[in-house]
Formats: sequence, C-alpha cells, structure tokens
Amino acid sequence: MEMSGMEMIEADTLVAGAMLVTMDATRRVIRDGALAMAGGRIVAVGPRDQVEGQVRAREVIDGRGFVGTPGFVNGHVHLTETLLRNFLPEHLPFDEGLNQWVIPLYHGHTPREQALAARLAALTMLKSGTTTFLEAGTILAFDEVAAALEPVGIRGRIGRWCMDRAFAPDDDQTALTDKAIAAIEADLAALPDDGRLIAAWPLLVGHMTNTAPLWQAASAIARERGLHIAAHMAPAPGDAEWYLAHEGKRPLHWLADLGVLGDHLALVHMVHIDESEVALVAQSGTHVVHCPEASLKGGYQATTRGLFPEMAAQGVNLALGTDGGDRHDLMPSARLMAGLWKDARGDTALFPAEAALEMLTVNGARAMGLEGQVGTLAVGARADLVLHDTRRPEWVPLHNPVQHLVWTADGRGVDSVWVEGRRVVAAGRSTTIDEEALLAQAQEAAQAVVARSGLPLRMNWPLI
Repeated sequence: MEMSGMEMIEADTLVAGAMLVTMDATRRVIRDGALAMAGGRIVAVGPRDQVEGQVRAREVIDGRGFVGTPGFVNGHVHLTETLLRNFLPEHLPFDEGLNQWVIPLYHGHTPREQALAARLAALTMLKSGTTTFLEAGTILAFDEVAAALEPVGIRGRIGRWCMDRAFAPDDDQTALTDKAIAAIEADLAALPDDGRLIAAWPLLVGHMTNTAPLWQAASAIARERGLHIAAHMAPAPGDAEWYLAHEGKRPLHWLADLGVLGDHLALVHMVHIDESEVALVAQSGTHVVHCPEASLKGGYQATTRGLFPEMAAQGVNLALGTDGGDRHDLMPSARLMAGLWKDARGDTALFPAEAALEMLTVNGARAMGLEGQVGTLAVGARADLVLHDTRRPEWVPLHNPVQHLVWTADGRGVDSVWVEGRRVVAAGRSTTIDEEALLAQAQEAAQAVVARSGLPLRMNWPLI
C-alpha cells in the first residue's frame, strides 16, 4: 500500500471497495481497493483491508460495483466546434472542409456561442471520464471561453487562434508576428499556469500558418516558463507539399532546423510524415497526439500511410485526442488505436489494450508535462478519479478490466468523477452545470450559427 508509516491519515473522501486500475508505476490492478483524497491530492491507495484501517475520512463512498481509473487526458480537442457537431458534410476534401466550412463557421460564432460550445464540450468530457484536456489553440473569444470554463471543474490548457503567416501580398509580416506574440503574452499573464485548473499556453494553429519567428518565440516562452506547445501537423499531404515547395524540406526537418522540437512540444495528427521525420521526433522527445476518429471521418489515410507503430517502436510518446466537435468521449479512441493497427498491419501484437489505456492516461499526462500528477492513481498525484458502473449490461461479465475498458466500455458507463478531490459528476450527472439549461441553450445557439452562415444542411435522405 502506498502510505508512509502507520499513522492515521486524515482524508476528505474515502472511496472503498472499487476495483482500481491504478496506472501507477507498477500498473497494479487492485481487485478490492480503496482510495483516499485530501486537499485535492491522493493520500492513500491500496487494498481496502489495509487502507480502511488507516484512514479517517469525513466522507466514505461505497465503491463496490465500480471500476476506478484515473481521469483520462484528452490531448487534442477543439472546444468551440461543438455547436457544429455533425453539420459538416462527410465527403468534403480536407482543404475545402477547412477553408470553406470550418473556418467561416468558427468566425460566425458570437463570444456567447463560443462559450456555450466550450461548456458543452467540457460537460461531455467530464461525463465520459476526461478530467484534463489540451485545447487545439483555436479559441477566438478567449476571455469569454476561459470565464465559462472556470466554474465547470475540469482541468485544461487553452490558447487563442494563433497564426501569423502573411498569405496576402499586402500583409505586414512583422506586424502579424508581433501581434501574435503579444496576444500569447497577454493570455499567459491573464491565465498563468500557477496551479489553477484552466490556464493558458502558447498554442499554435500549426500546419503552414506560423512563421519561423513565431515558432521560435513561442518555443522560447514555453521553455523559459515550463509550459508546453501544441500544433497541428500533417493530417493530409498538403502540409508536406507546402513545406517542400516553399522551404525545400519536409515540415519536421524545418522545425528541427528552427530548434523547436523537444519534449515541450506535442504535434497533432502526424499522419503524412516519412521515416526520417519519425527519427527526428523520436530523437528530440517530441510528443505526438493521434486523433483516430478524426482520421477515419476525414479520410486522412492513417492506417495506410501513418507510421504510428514505427513511432512507438522508436519510443515516441503517443497520446490520444478527440479533435473536433463530433465526439468528446475519449474512450472509443483507445479502442480504435488498439484495433486499427492490428488490422492494417495484420499483427495482433500491435497496441494491446494496456498500451491503448496508457495513451488515455499516463502518455497524455506526459505530453502535457503532468507526468505523475494526473493520469495515475498514486499517492501525491492530483485526486482525479473516475468510477465506471460495472452493473451496466456492457460491463457484464467482467474478467479483464483493462481489456474491458478498451474493447467494451465507453463513457456512458461513467458514474462519478472527481477532479482534484471535487466531485464534479455524481450518479452520471454534472454537479457544476445545469445540464438541461445548457443543452437547450446550445441547441438554440447551434441553429443560429448555421442559419447565419448561409451554409446548407446537406443530407442524402429527405428531411421532411
């Protein structure tokens, strides 16, 4: 049991009797476990018969009938796309979908609508077991979104839409870069990463939208202040083609030459890279966040072109994200990661359930610089706990809880969630959000956004 000495431990909450999938250093799975929280931290975890006798808690919760896991870490999520859920046509090519649909629809949101979208995304994540997220760096109404998120009780790192490359002939490149750096500095000052749940990071849009000076400035800021950067890269062939045409080298070689690769950086998607770029990522300690559901829906060719098994073999830290607004339940992404590569390569040894669950937890924590703090049930870690109800049909019978979490369960089975010791979901309901009011407001706002856009709802079947 992870406790020091035999003195009584004072705790705020004791959860006793759950099967605990700890994701600790030894990956213990405790059949009849107990976990105590105090001051937002885990203060005891181990077999119930040991922990119960040494913890004095103000609140004791019966965990029998539940599997307990750490809170999941969503390594890439667009908080403010949620009102567009399943509005975009499926068949759009990547560039057309981004430039003619996604970006105009983003800009069509009012600040209130962006805040509603972010709260809806946070609600969806919490109710499906995600307690920590890394936003995609595409928030327009930054102040309003931050204010909307803070009362929810989820942990996240956010950034405003940050791109500075001058694509129009009359753009002032220096002014665009200076403006982007100033915006990053202002956001970091307003929401410093000082222990608060919602904090700002110097996140970049990525692709080919950021110049070398902005990449280097953001990287310097992150390194000096112990922060992290994330950016989109190479979901489709267009990024590599642009860099080859304009810089004479592939994108990861360009980033390496700038000196911005490293363990402070997470690159998202990374489907259309070659073996030399895999080596650069591995050597530098750069993290990679894969979004398998987005890849499937967007036709990115991850399983035919992606080198994710090669990245894993070279020690690249792979985390998972949900990407856009269609789904923010992260658990199915682990199932896809565990299954798609077995099929694509004809190798059932690729990405076993244990590796997929690590991507949901400890790998995501590492990609966010929170290793040992989140994604694990261990003494001293943040008290983020998820209880999955094993009395639901999809949980019966239960043999191997790790395989069950990856292959059979999903976020619908989440009963309770704690973030830093605060219970933010109880009996499947948010304790911090008026769900009925939010859902009604989000539906109304979504209809207003698409109506103003003038873009059509394209359905193959008649809607009458």
